[in-house]
Amino acid sequence: MVFTTSVTYSGTFNFAPSSGDIIITAFQRIGIRPTEILQTHLQQAVIELNLLQAKLSNLQPNLWDVDLQALPLVQGTATYSIPAETVMITNAYVRTGSGTSSIDRLIFPISQTEYAALSNKFVQAPPTQFWFNRLISPTITFYQVPDGNGPYTVFFYRVRQIQDATLPNGFQMEVPYRWLDALTAGLAHRLAAVFAPQLEAIRKADAQEAWVIAATNDVENVPMFIAPGLVSYFQ
Repeated sequence: MVFTTSVTYSGTFNFAPSSGDIIITAFQRIGIRPTEILQTHLQQAVIELNLLQAKLSNLQPNLWDVDLQALPLVQGTATYSIPAETVMITNAYVRTGSGTSSIDRLIFPISQTEYAALSNKFVQAPPTQFWFNRLISPTITFYQVPDGNGPYTVFFYRVRQIQDATLPNGFQMEVPYRWLDALTAGLAHRLAAVFAPQLEAIRKADAQEAWVIAATNDVENVPMFIAPGLVSYFQ
């Protein structure tokens, strides 16, 4: 006789806790029960949660917040404003023409020093390089300056700021499923520093472990090729 076991799963993929749920869970990790949470607790938690999101943006590019922006170029104009929530630019290419006859060409980033070293910053030609100036109101500057042989449109992939964590209306966190534990552990650590210093070291270790697990998997799974730069030499 063969016995079979019937296994039933939920069939759903809807686990998406709100910022309030994350905050309550973080407080419970430092021994503060929901009935003990006061308004001052919530105010501090919202600030700490947004500061934690800023920290996550500094630690590495958050792949879930990468989007593609389009920037039409104007002949003779080198510098353009880009949205303030832009954290970094990962890749950029310039499109010449429009429709099915358009051609895309990769352009490359340069530093402030490299841009400053350019002897003629006003020469007009199809752009080949860009300098991302990370101001509070960031800008992007192209070299060469767009000429009249376009139209040119620059497309760039950017990492943008994570949307604000707020309590009203039960908004969900703009964080994917694979990062929820790291976010909760990180918030518990920050709240422990304020409300339960005796637990700070334990919560710090938990937060670091959760971040390493999430960050290790938040990458593009593609092959990486390394080629040496070979040049001629004489002996």
